[in-house]
Order: sequence, then structure tokens, then C-alpha cells
Amino acid sequence: MAKIEEYIPLVGQAVIDDLKLLGERLKGRVVQHINSTPVGGGVAEILNRMVPLLKELGVDTKWDVIKGGEQFFEVTKKFHNALHGRTEEVTQRDFEIFMETSQQNIENIDTYGDIVFIHDPQPIALIKKKAVNKWLWRCHVDVSEPNEKVWGFLMDFITKYDSAVFSAPAFSRKLPIRQFLIPPSIDPLSDKNRELPEETINSVLRKYDIEKDKPILIQISRFDRLKDPLGVIDAYLQVKKYIDCQLVLAGGTAEDDPEGFKVLSEVQEKAKNDRDIHILLLPQNDIEVNALQRAADIIVQKSLKEGFGLTVAEALWKAKPVVASNVGGIPLQIKHKYSGLLCYSVEGASFAIKQLLSSPEYAKKLGANGREHIKNNFLITRHLRDYMLLFLSLYYPEDIVRLC
Repeated sequence: MAKIEEYIPLVGQAVIDDLKLLGERLKGRVVQHINSTPVGGGVAEILNRMVPLLKELGVDTKWDVIKGGEQFFEVTKKFHNALHGRTEEVTQRDFEIFMETSQQNIENIDTYGDIVFIHDPQPIALIKKKAVNKWLWRCHVDVSEPNEKVWGFLMDFITKYDSAVFSAPAFSRKLPIRQFLIPPSIDPLSDKNRELPEETINSVLRKYDIEKDKPILIQISRFDRLKDPLGVIDAYLQVKKYIDCQLVLAGGTAEDDPEGFKVLSEVQEKAKNDRDIHILLLPQNDIEVNALQRAADIIVQKSLKEGFGLTVAEALWKAKPVVASNVGGIPLQIKHKYSGLLCYSVEGASFAIKQLLSSPEYAKKLGANGREHIKNNFLITRHLRDYMLLFLSLYYPEDIVRLC
């Protein structure tokens, strides 16, 4: 794990000094993060990097994970899709299953933090344990057009929190509590994002039998319908009519996503007759993800809905040209035709991919602009500062105005 001083060459001494100052102001406060899974997905990935750095900065930070069975996570997956606006049949029994498991977690999880920081809907009902401590609810999904039945159910809990945190302005909702807008971030010194020697990249390609004899298109995401891997295959097939290329769809599954293996099976079935489509179920190996991204000629993120899309930030940090859907938090990362290309459909994605493959200098310029944008806005040091200011605002709201 990188030490805070190692970020100085990337962000400057002044940024690190500010973080240390904020850490000093938070000494004596215990911050307790709670989410639904220790691995898989962006929330766990961010917390794995952020918790040790907060501790190093002097903030007493803990991380706990709720428990839930298959039925519970099937329900919360429905909630996830419904909050993104996807049509889901959510029944009264689903709400009952959610509350039955939530009650077990309420009884078994000690909410000891001075600040209890709840991530996403799965642990949201723990707010019933609120005492004199401060509670934050962090929404990592796109709730700009949610299923009102599910959102109404969650609102009964959300309104009991001290504040809510969203990733983008479009996600904010009318609430009777304070809201903060804090986008996620990537850690440039993690295994997934640090520089790699060429031999490491080549060894990963050899492991998965990927040749470098034709352009490589890659989408790296969980096998999730909202990531639209089948649509990525359709876009690739349109491109291949004009430019010989290959496609890599790589990703894993999360413990709280029971739908993942079904989607993976559908993707494998659709791709089975094309030797230039590589479907990779990756272990929790960030070096391999890093290597695949660095080997790509173009990185795609054709999500139908997206909370933020950390894979876009990862790709741009590596100065790769990116074609991504204009949804969720992706437009915060990509300014169309400046730091990448945005699309709205399979046809739009294939057109953008063809344009970049035909104009390598243009593709290179987009990648360079994208890296600079991520450096200035979406690195973990900015995220740490935002969170520490958020924590302090719960106790010193007037001082925070001056600190900002």
C-alpha cells in the first residue's frame, strides 16, 4: 500500500500538507464505513485504498461489512436496477426480505463510529441504530430517474440521516437533509493504475492468448446487464465489417450481484463463433486489469446506466482513447471530442471506434487530454480532501466554509 508521501510527485507537496492539516482536525473522531461486500465493485475498491490512507493521516477509520444471503442480494440487485430506472418487478415480499436481513444486521453490527458512513442501499436500514453519533448515506448509483416505489421505500431511511452524498449533480434529489456532491476517484499508485513494464503487459496477453496482430478493443466491467456487454459485441461486429480488430470483454463478479454469472453465460453464447472475441472472467487481479487496459488500442464503456464509471477514469489515466456512453457520471470524465468520445447507441459506439482506429493521432490526443483531466479532478487525494471536509462539516459547519 502506497504511503501518503508517495503522492507528492503526482499532486504536489501543498496538496499533501492540506490533507495532513485536515487529518489533525479530525483526531479523536472514529469514522466507520459500512457497505455490503469487501471485494468486487467500485465501492469496495475505493475503500480498500482509502481506509489505510485516512489512518495514515491520523483519522481513526474502520470498515465493516453487512451480512446477507442469496435472497437478500437478489432483492438488492433488483433495487439497484430499479434505482437506475430499469423496469423491475419489486414485490411486497422483496421489501419484507430486505427488512428481515436488515433487522439481523441491526442486531449484530455494532455502529460504534462517531461518524457512521453507510454506502448504498444494502445497509441503509442500520440508521435505525442512530444515537448521538453522526450518520452519512453515500449513494453511488444513478438515481436521476429511479423507480419511485423503491425510492419511496428508501426515503423513509434517508431522511433520518444527517447528510447524503451523491456522485454527480444530476443524481441529487429533493431531500430534507443536506446533500454533498463528491465524485469517486482512482488511486494512481494502486496495482490497477501504476505504470507497468512492457514485459508484464505482454505476459498477461500471452496468458489469455491475445495477439497484438490487430487492434484491441476492450471493455472491463462486471458482467452486468447495465454495462451492456452484448451491445459492445454488436458494436464490435459493426466495426469489423470495415476494420479487422479484436474484442476483449473482461471482468469479474461481486459477492452482492447474483445476476453476474447469468449475464456472463449470455455473453459467452453470443461470442462463441468469433475467435477474435475474448471473454475473460478475471480473478481479483488488478495487475492483469492494468495490463489489459494498457494493451488496448481503444477502451469502451458502453453502459446503459452508470453511477460514475471508474473504469473510464482508469482508462483515461493511462492516456487511452475512450468511447463511452453519455450516461451517469461518465460525462464528468469525458468532454466529447476533447478527452474522449461519447455515444448514445450501438451505431454511435461503432462509428466512434472506427473514427479513432482510422485517426491514431487524434486518438492519441484525446488520451493525453483525458489523462490530464483525471489528474486534475479524479485522483484519490482530491477524494480524501472532500471526505475529510465532509466529516468536519458535521461538527464545524462554519469553519468548513473557510477551509474550502
